Amino acid sequence: MVTEVGATLRRFSVDGRDVVHGFDVTETIKGGRGQNLIPWPNRIRDGRYTFNGVTQQLALTEPARHNASHGLARYVPWVLVEQQADTVVNRVRIHPQPGWSGTLDATITHRISAEGLMVTVEATNLSDEELPFGYGAHPYLTVGESSVDEVALTVPAASYLEVDDRLLPARLSAVDGTVYDLRRSTVLGSANLDTAMTDLTRDSDRRWRIRLTLGDRYAELWGDETFAWTQVFTGGPNRDAGVAVEPMTCGPNAFNAGPTHDDLRVLAPQETFVGQWGITGR
Repeated sequence: MVTEVGATLRRFSVDGRDVVHGFDVTETIKGGRGQNLIPWPNRIRDGRYTFNGVTQQLALTEPARHNASHGLARYVPWVLVEQQADTVVNRVRIHPQPGWSGTLDATITHRISAEGLMVTVEATNLSDEELPFGYGAHPYLTVGESSVDEVALTVPAASYLEVDDRLLPARLSAVDGTVYDLRRSTVLGSANLDTAMTDLTRDSDRRWRIRLTLGDRYAELWGDETFAWTQVFTGGPNRDAGVAVEPMTCGPNAFNAGPTHDDLRVLAPQETFVGQWGITGR
């Protein structure tokens, strides 16, 4: 197995076959590829939310849709804490800034073994006040396809999030009878997904698993019990760059009231969140 990471997952391959659709260290990251999304994944409407009676205004990092997107740690320096043959640990500290009042320390550990890649996320509230918190990751998986149209996808989700034209929550609906019912392996064909899903069926180890297959190849991403959501993105018009399978602790706009708000975590002072997700394949 070969993995290339900083805090960003750039490459993961097994027996010479890419399982993550990666990118070169000299390339600019596009589409969130391989990034860690802290302290919220996905979007916040208008970058605005109220927490414990205080209204906050974040920078609009997705200006075309007037949203704050994917947290505050995507383009800031991470510190390398540890590097071994099978393990890389990186840390970042998010300081108070416009739209965010606290201090959050986060550590990402990438570890490879015979079982594949495991990612452990730890986030500690270093403030004297509670903080809202969510986490997501943004890997793109591949099974050697020339187009994602060829890929068969299995997502064990019973519900999906209907969204408005800004990709923000409208309502939660059952997948039954829709293109989003991927509980059985389904070839994507022309299906165009940029969809948050939840009510995920878990195996006996409390992990849910999403699988891509093509011929004798597969790529599988799992999330532990801290991950209540996933987002699946087939690339829009760019259907040759893998399928983004994003484990998320909460859905879009979870900082605000609505159908995703119940999964928002609140970290007490000095409280630490710990979650794990991983990738296997061949």
